[in-house]
Amino acid sequence: QVQLVESGGGLVQAGGSLRLSCTAAERTFNNYAMGWFRQAPGKEREFVAAITWDGRVTYHADSVKGRFAISRDNAKNTVSLQMNSLKPEDTAVYYCKRVVPPSDSWGQGTQVTVTS
Repeated sequence: QVQLVESGGGLVQAGGSLRLSCTAAERTFNNYAMGWFRQAPGKEREFVAAITWDGRVTYHADSVKGRFAISRDNAKNTVSLQMNSLKPEDTAVYYCKRVVPPSDSWGQGTQVTVTS
């Protein structure tokens, strides 16, 4: 299975921005629809956004619509999540994962912390 590495998390004040990256070691990554998910302490892991293999169609959870934008650059084997207007409730560990074909393989994730 393709190995994925998430990066770009950090500490930011409410209203700020971060850009997360998910990078694959193999070009076969470019054939897959990919998604971002997040999990806060004590809460269920939830869907954030997804993008088709060619980047032509995206999906965003209601909680992040208008604030987050998923994109991909297949030349760089990378899927990104631009996060604007961050809120404290966005605090979580963010993971990328293959969604089509489905996969239950998770990486280490990257921590996003938003302060008031």
